[in-house]
Amino acid sequence: MVNPIVLYCYDAYCGWCYGFSPVMKLLQANYKGKLDFEVLSGGMILPEQEKHISSIAPYIQQAYKRVEELTGIKFGKDFLWHIFNPDKSDWFLNSEKPAIALSIFKEYYPEKSLDFASDLQYALNFEGRDLTDNEAYRHLLEKYGIPVDDFYLKLSSETYKDKAHYEFMLCKHLKVNGFPAVFLQTSPTKVYAIANGYTDYDTLTTRLENVLQELNQES
Repeated sequence: MVNPIVLYCYDAYCGWCYGFSPVMKLLQANYKGKLDFEVLSGGMILPEQEKHISSIAPYIQQAYKRVEELTGIKFGKDFLWHIFNPDKSDWFLNSEKPAIALSIFKEYYPEKSLDFASDLQYALNFEGRDLTDNEAYRHLLEKYGIPVDDFYLKLSSETYKDKAHYEFMLCKHLKVNGFPAVFLQTSPTKVYAIANGYTDYDTLTTRLENVLQELNQES
């Protein structure tokens, strides 16, 4: 029997997803062998024109504190420098490149896609790496043993760009209107919403177990 699939819709630039990463990693660890996990990039920021960090810095200056208080995650000083000095920052925001990077990574280690997504968010939100810069990914290639030349060739290819945009489309099809969002797919046509927005581990597992119990009663 095929395991149900937990679909995690996230975005590399979503601060609440950064805070939600430990919850998802714990869920994956505790349901290993019972559930499969797939991470989908949501395409939260896909500007037609370049979007400078100054456009959302005032919001993040307040919001990051709420994320820290509720989730226990910490934002790094190198990230916060850009948030509190937007006039000096060279950051432009675009979800496309980290989504392409994740689609490439899945070909090597699909079972570790949650780890890679979490690493991308740590690179941005703690280490202050610019995810639109190709060099922001190099340290992760070393960590996971991914061939550098192969990765960068794919990072600029239309094939993997299309894969990323297909994931954006899937999130829209699931009617995701905010991140993070979690679903349980039990068949090609049956999907249950488990979380919409940050959700603590106990609440998440309670909802998940309710769905699994319902499925057991039906079978």
